[in-house]
Amino acid sequence: MAETIFSKIIRGEMPCHKVYEDQHVLAFLDIFPLSEGHTLVIPKEAAPTLDKLSDDAAAAIGRVLPRICRAVLEATGAKEFNVLQNNGPMAHQAVFHVHFHIIPKPNEHDGLGIAWPTSPIDHEAAEALAAEIADAING
Repeated sequence: MAETIFSKIIRGEMPCHKVYEDQHVLAFLDIFPLSEGHTLVIPKEAAPTLDKLSDDAAAAIGRVLPRICRAVLEATGAKEFNVLQNNGPMAHQAVFHVHFHIIPKPNEHDGLGIAWPTSPIDHEAAEALAAEIADAING
Protein backbone atom coordinates (compact mmCIF):
# COMPACT_ATOMS: atom_id res chain seq x y z
CA MET A 1 0.00 0.00 0.00
CA ALA A 2 1.20 3.52 -0.77
CA GLU A 3 2.45 5.73 2.05
CA THR A 4 -0.19 8.13 3.38
CA ILE A 5 -0.29 10.98 5.85
CA PHE A 6 -2.03 8.58 8.24
CA SER A 7 0.97 6.21 8.10
CA LYS A 8 3.17 9.11 9.20
CA ILE A 9 0.75 10.06 11.98
CA ILE A 10 0.65 6.45 13.25
CA ARG A 11 4.46 6.36 13.36
CA GLY A 12 4.59 9.71 15.17
CA GLU A 13 6.34 11.45 12.26
CA MET A 14 3.48 13.96 11.87
CA PRO A 15 1.66 15.55 14.79
CA CYS A 16 -2.02 15.10 15.50
CA HIS A 17 -4.54 16.11 18.15
CA LYS A 18 -4.98 12.59 19.54
CA VAL A 19 -8.19 11.71 21.33
CA TYR A 20 -7.75 7.92 21.59
CA GLU A 21 -5.13 5.26 20.97
CA ASP A 22 -4.76 1.55 21.62
CA GLN A 23 -2.76 -1.26 20.01
CA HIS A 24 -4.97 -1.32 16.88
CA VAL A 25 -6.74 2.05 16.58
CA LEU A 26 -5.86 5.74 16.59
CA ALA A 27 -8.38 8.61 16.72
CA PHE A 28 -7.59 12.29 16.30
CA LEU A 29 -9.20 15.59 15.33
CA ASP A 30 -9.55 16.29 11.60
CA ILE A 31 -7.38 19.27 10.58
CA PHE A 32 -10.09 20.46 8.16
CA PRO A 33 -13.20 19.91 10.31
CA LEU A 34 -16.76 20.21 9.08
CA SER A 35 -17.75 21.06 12.66
CA GLU A 36 -16.15 21.34 16.09
CA GLY A 37 -15.07 17.88 17.26
CA HIS A 38 -14.84 16.32 13.77
CA THR A 39 -12.76 13.25 14.59
CA LEU A 40 -11.04 10.63 12.44
CA VAL A 41 -10.82 7.03 13.62
CA ILE A 42 -8.26 4.89 11.80
CA PRO A 43 -6.95 1.36 12.09
CA LYS A 44 -3.20 1.08 12.58
CA GLU A 45 -3.32 -1.68 9.96
CA ALA A 46 -2.67 -0.17 6.53
CA ALA A 47 -5.56 -0.89 4.17
CA PRO A 48 -6.79 1.48 1.46
CA THR A 49 -10.50 0.57 1.69
CA LEU A 50 -12.79 -1.16 4.17
CA ASP A 51 -13.10 -4.31 2.06
CA LYS A 52 -9.31 -4.76 2.28
CA LEU A 53 -9.22 -4.44 6.09
CA SER A 54 -8.74 -7.60 8.16
CA ASP A 55 -11.57 -8.85 10.36
CA ASP A 56 -9.41 -8.25 13.44
CA ALA A 57 -8.70 -4.61 12.56
CA ALA A 58 -12.37 -4.04 11.70
CA ALA A 59 -13.43 -5.57 15.02
CA ALA A 60 -10.98 -3.31 16.87
CA ILE A 61 -12.57 -0.24 15.29
CA GLY A 62 -16.06 -1.57 15.94
CA ARG A 63 -15.25 -1.98 19.64
CA VAL A 64 -14.17 1.64 20.14
CA LEU A 65 -16.15 3.63 17.56
CA PRO A 66 -19.30 3.97 19.75
CA ARG A 67 -17.19 4.99 22.77
CA ILE A 68 -15.40 7.67 20.74
CA CYS A 69 -18.75 8.91 19.36
CA ARG A 70 -20.10 9.29 22.91
CA ALA A 71 -16.98 11.21 23.96
CA VAL A 72 -17.18 13.56 20.96
CA LEU A 73 -20.84 14.29 21.73
CA GLU A 74 -20.11 14.89 25.40
CA ALA A 75 -17.17 17.20 24.66
CA THR A 76 -18.97 19.23 21.98
CA GLY A 77 -22.47 19.29 23.41
CA ALA A 78 -23.86 18.10 20.08
CA LYS A 79 -26.81 15.70 20.26
CA GLU A 80 -26.62 14.41 16.68
CA PHE A 81 -23.78 13.29 14.42
CA ASN A 82 -22.79 11.45 11.27
CA VAL A 83 -20.32 8.61 10.92
CA LEU A 84 -18.93 8.66 7.40
CA GLN A 85 -16.59 6.18 5.72
CA ASN A 86 -15.61 6.51 2.03
CA ASN A 87 -14.02 3.87 -0.20
CA GLY A 88 -12.33 4.92 -3.45
CA PRO A 89 -12.05 8.15 -5.40
CA MET A 90 -15.58 8.08 -6.84
CA ALA A 91 -16.86 7.69 -3.27
CA HIS A 92 -14.96 10.86 -2.28
CA GLN A 93 -12.08 9.14 -0.46
CA ALA A 94 -9.11 11.52 -0.29
CA VAL A 95 -6.67 9.60 1.95
CA PHE A 96 -6.28 5.98 0.90
CA HIS A 97 -6.09 4.48 4.37
CA VAL A 98 -9.34 3.30 5.94
CA HIS A 99 -10.81 5.99 8.17
CA PHE A 100 -14.11 6.84 9.77
CA HIS A 101 -15.26 10.43 10.24
CA ILE A 102 -17.27 11.26 13.35
CA ILE A 103 -18.90 14.56 12.44
CA PRO A 104 -20.97 16.33 15.12
CA LYS A 105 -24.13 18.00 13.80
CA PRO A 106 -24.73 20.78 16.37
CA ASN A 107 -27.26 22.56 14.16
CA GLU A 108 -28.68 22.33 10.65
CA HIS A 109 -25.89 24.48 9.16
CA ASP A 110 -22.72 22.95 10.64
CA GLY A 111 -21.46 19.43 10.10
CA LEU A 112 -22.10 17.17 7.14
CA GLY A 113 -24.66 18.17 4.53
CA ILE A 114 -25.65 15.51 2.04
CA ALA A 115 -28.17 14.87 -0.69
CA TRP A 116 -29.61 11.37 -0.80
CA PRO A 117 -31.19 10.80 -4.23
CA THR A 118 -33.35 7.69 -3.90
CA SER A 119 -35.41 5.61 -6.27
CA PRO A 120 -37.85 2.75 -5.67
CA ILE A 121 -36.45 -0.75 -5.45
CA ASP A 122 -37.19 -3.39 -8.10
CA HIS A 123 -38.19 -6.26 -5.80
CA GLU A 124 -37.53 -9.02 -8.35
CA ALA A 125 -34.04 -7.73 -9.12
CA ALA A 126 -33.43 -7.11 -5.39
CA GLU A 127 -34.26 -10.72 -4.54
CA ALA A 128 -31.67 -11.96 -7.03
CA LEU A 129 -29.07 -9.43 -5.87
CA ALA A 130 -29.63 -10.27 -2.19
CA ALA A 131 -29.08 -13.98 -2.97
CA GLU A 132 -25.90 -13.14 -4.89
CA ILE A 133 -24.52 -11.04 -2.02
CA ALA A 134 -25.42 -13.75 0.52
CA ASP A 135 -23.61 -16.34 -1.61
CA ALA A 136 -20.53 -14.10 -1.76
CA ILE A 137 -20.58 -13.71 2.04
CA ASN A 138 -20.92 -17.45 2.62
CA GLY A 139 -18.65 -18.73 -0.02
